[in-house]
Amino acid sequence: MNNEVLNKISYGVYAVTTNCNEKPVGCIVNCVMQITYDTLCISVNHHNFTNECIEKDQKFAISILGEHVDDNIIPVFGFSSCRDVNKFENVKTKIVDGLHVLEDAVGYVICELVDKFETETHSVFIGKILDGDIENNDTPMTYAYYHEVKKGKSPKAAPTYKEENTDTNEMAYRCKICGYIYKGDITKEPDTYVCPVCKKDKTFFEKI
Repeated sequence: MNNEVLNKISYGVYAVTTNCNEKPVGCIVNCVMQITYDTLCISVNHHNFTNECIEKDQKFAISILGEHVDDNIIPVFGFSSCRDVNKFENVKTKIVDGLHVLEDAVGYVICELVDKFETETHSVFIGKILDGDIENNDTPMTYAYYHEVKKGKSPKAAPTYKEENTDTNEMAYRCKICGYIYKGDITKEPDTYVCPVCKKDKTFFEKI
């Protein structure tokens, strides 16, 4: 099979948020689909903390990210865990129906969890739409735009993740957090160097 055909399926980039013990949590997803006029579904990896929190809170919000969204949003929400960090610390949000939605988003949709089913790696949550609104006039970001224009990478929890190959004769380092490949000798970079995708410093890179 030619796996490249799967890249021709349209995806978006979204920040899904919910609550855990009255504290906001969230992650990046690329699979959101409207099923009927008042229901939609999202796909969240089993290892994401947000997954178990949606199950407990029974509600979730989807913030639709645009092409000009702040460059820190995707690294923070996509390549770290709310188990370890407060992703909302430096992000402007507002509360709608008890859930945090990102102000720097094209718009948002609030859902009540009504059903879910499991795949080998992901949970598919089905939500009844409770509310939604437009935040700005930015163009919604597609997954193709994220990769081709933003030069972004997929976290290992993403359904579209694939290992990036590099020439074995060329010195290279891989970020242990997001998988970004630095070609060359990263030790020659200043101590202020950070991964362009997940913003971790060079101590998080391993030679490959």
